[in-house]
Amino acid sequence: MTPFDTGWLSDRRLELYATILLAMAAVATAWASYQSSRWHGKQAQAQSASIAARVESSKAAGVANRQVQIDVGIFTQWVDAYATGETELADFYRHRFREEFEPAFEAWIATRPLRNPRAPLSPFAMPEYELAATKEAERLEGDATAASHEVRIDIQRADNYVLGVVLFAVSLFFAGISTKLHARSSRIAILGFGYAIFLGTAIWIATFPVSVSL
Repeated sequence: MTPFDTGWLSDRRLELYATILLAMAAVATAWASYQSSRWHGKQAQAQSASIAARVESSKAAGVANRQVQIDVGIFTQWVDAYATGETELADFYRHRFREEFEPAFEAWIATRPLRNPRAPLSPFAMPEYELAATKEAERLEGDATAASHEVRIDIQRADNYVLGVVLFAVSLFFAGISTKLHARSSRIAILGFGYAIFLGTAIWIATFPVSVSL
């Protein structure tokens, strides 16, 4: 009998410590695996949201482009009619300006473009020319960019949890190996190394955000 037979380094105690590490590492591995799958799921959702936002942004941009073409076309016809003195025809085109084009046109006319050399070249250069479709396209593009950023964050979080799974598996390995060794010094060293890996990983994992499905 040695002084350590009834102490914390006895064979039974070492087996108990190994069992505790095995249990904790197994639970921690399951938790990290669950979190990894959850964050991969969130990444997929964010990616879908990013794609959907970009599709809608493209649609809104297409609407804005068509509206600009309409405004340019009607305005060009109005200029031609006005320049040739066809007042009735000019009024015809004037009444067909789109509502969004009206403020820019009025502001441009107020600059007296025929007499003011500093006047903007057209209403389209006026700050009053704003299209709701353009703003919507920009907003959706911003949403898409934000969702893409979230995708990268979620992927990194999932990868971190996967690394946690690997490290917890390593601690499981050392806990299992420690029960197979006969030399007590080797068992203590291997088990201590396993605990060090487990505790370090657990502290690291504790800093991660958690996703739980309710």
